[in-house]
Amino acid sequence: MQDVEAGLGTLTVVRQDQTLGAARDLEFGLELLAMAKSGTIGPTLRLYRPAPTVAFGQRDTRLPGFEAAAQACRDRGFEPLVRKAGGRAAAYHEGTLVVDHVMPDTDAIAGSKGRFSFFGGLLAQALRDVGVQAAVGEIPGEYCPGEFSVHGTDPAHPARRVKLIGTAQRVVSGGWLFSSVIVVEDSAPIRSVLTDSYAALGLDWDPATAGAANDLVPGLTVQAVEDAVVAAYAGHATLRHAGFSSVHGTEA
Repeated sequence: MQDVEAGLGTLTVVRQDQTLGAARDLEFGLELLAMAKSGTIGPTLRLYRPAPTVAFGQRDTRLPGFEAAAQACRDRGFEPLVRKAGGRAAAYHEGTLVVDHVMPDTDAIAGSKGRFSFFGGLLAQALRDVGVQAAVGEIPGEYCPGEFSVHGTDPAHPARRVKLIGTAQRVVSGGWLFSSVIVVEDSAPIRSVLTDSYAALGLDWDPATAGAANDLVPGLTVQAVEDAVVAAYAGHATLRHAGFSSVHGTEA
């Protein structure tokens, strides 16, 4: 983890105030990666609140129920998309915060597992800083399971744990994109769309593991979590702030 931290250096923080649309938001993260790889931009942290989306993994598309799952998402008001990184289907909407961290790196593959551990820990700390009992680690039955997921514990019911952050990584020659989705508000639609889509895919999971940070800390907002994430990064990197136009060309 020290190697990851040592490589953060100076980060440009870009807050995207409005969604570009579900598909465009997902594509733009990959465009930022290409820009970082080519040297057009330096290390960049993009933060935004997405449109309602279910991002399926490549494996999901090969299951016989995929088309039914995609339709179930549309019926719930979520746009079904297929991402290039990550595992099983994950859902997010305006009550979540997406953090895209792009970095030029001549040896991007070497530190891939270390980044999962480091950034999982950093984001868990950000949640703890706003009062969530957060920790890194997969919980039984979670959607889109991952070794470095971040979960929260209900202080009133310690046996209840919910997944709050899923992370995924895209590594190319010359750079990497580390993307994190933090569920902060309004967990019910996420739980519903995942229940329908996982049933169509024939995948087992426990809907009780889908939750939001403000299920555990009432009143917690996306803005408060966003501020905490930026503060957590500030403990490991020098931050500079820029408008979205610096990477997109026009304001969102």
